[in-house]
Amino acid sequence: MTLREGKINRTYIVEDVTLEDKLMVRLQALGMIPGTQVEIINQKSNDSLMIKVRGTRFAIGRQIADGVNVQEMR
Repeated sequence: MTLREGKINRTYIVEDVTLEDKLMVRLQALGMIPGTQVEIINQKSNDSLMIKVRGTRFAIGRQIADGVNVQEMR
């Protein structure tokens, strides 16, 4: 599933990131690489997400969230 399909207050593991190179490099610099835990903190009405990755909170748009494949952490 994609990160945008995730639910608030749940933690996911990044499986794969499929975005254009410039965006992929930026997300990698922020620590979002395969195997990383991502928590969805909030979802705005325009489908942007507030997420927490490695202790840092930031917002991503729906286009980016659609390019991040995750699996729910059990």
